[in-house]
Amino acid sequence: MLIDCDNCEVRGPACAGCVVSVLLGAPPAGVELDESEQAAIAVLADAGMVPRLRLVTRQRPERPRAA
Repeated sequence: MLIDCDNCEVRGPACAGCVVSVLLGAPPAGVELDESEQAAIAVLADAGMVPRLRLVTRQRPERPRAA
């Protein structure tokens, strides 16, 4: 999973309640998490120790298909 904070729809107001900001600050280049790291963060979030990931990726407009 690639977490690109620059491409997050709720960046700004939601950052303080996002696990990325809590653990790392707001990284300018984004963060890449593998499956085991995602699972570990989910366990911490389920236990109430960190907030959940609040990433809402912007939808890019679809390009017209070539005929």
